[in-house]
Amino acid sequence: QVQLVESGGGLVQPGGSLRLSCAASGSTFRFNAMGWFRQAPGKQRELVARISSGGNTNYARSVKGRFAISRDNAKNTVYLQMNSLKPEDTAVYYCNAEEVVAGLPTVNYWGKGTPVTVSS
Repeated sequence: QVQLVESGGGLVQPGGSLRLSCAASGSTFRFNAMGWFRQAPGKQRELVARISSGGNTNYARSVKGRFAISRDNAKNTVYLQMNSLKPEDTAVYYCNAEEVVAGLPTVNYWGKGTPVTVSS
């Protein structure tokens, strides 16, 4: 059973930075991609950033240039460095891992989320 455990959330002032971590049980090599999603109160969950097994990244337009996703397969961990934070970045951030096995449906795993609040 795959477990994803997020950490690093908290309260930060506008313009500040946070680094989120997501530790996966077992090897991350099994995952086709890993990513971060977020869900603000009253809104749908949205993709923030994604990194493929080959290291290709993509970002939501709203965070491009401010956030950076990285992956350390040796530590089975994916990170999200968040800089120049804005109040609209306030949300619960969820780690996601996507597993693709030939001939089978894609399986998505989720962490329980870590809250990020950007406020003065």
